[in-house]
Amino acid sequence: MSTTNATPEKAVAVARPSVLSLGIKEKSALYTAYMPFLKNGGIFVPTNKPYKIGDEIYLILTLMDDPNKYPIAGKVVWITPAGANNSKAQGIGVHFPEDESGLRAKQCIEDFLGVALKSTRSTHTL
Repeated sequence: MSTTNATPEKAVAVARPSVLSLGIKEKSALYTAYMPFLKNGGIFVPTNKPYKIGDEIYLILTLMDDPNKYPIAGKVVWITPAGANNSKAQGIGVHFPEDESGLRAKQCIEDFLGVALKSTRSTHTL
C-alpha cells in the first residue's frame, strides 16, 4: 500500500490596487498635473504613500465643474519622491489604460485644456 504525500498548494496573495481620489478644480492645476506625453495620457497624483513603478492604481478623478467622476484603473509610471529637486510636489504619475475609461478621461482633460496643451510652462512632472 503506498501513500502519497501531497503538499497543499500555497495561496498566492494578490495585492489589490490602491484606491486614490483626485479632484482638480482649476485649469492651471489640471495643466500642471496632466501628462500628455504618455501614450494614453496620464495624471500626476500628489501623495506621500510609497509606490513603485508598475503598481496598479484605481483612481477616482473629478475635473473642475464636470459632474462626472472618472474611475480609472491605471499604473504608476512616474514617481516624484519627497525632497525632489526644484521643490516638485511628492507624488506619482498614473498612466491611463487603453480602454474606454482612460480614453474618456484623456479626451475630457484635453477638451478642458485646449490650446494650453501647447504651453511650455513647467508641470509636476516635466
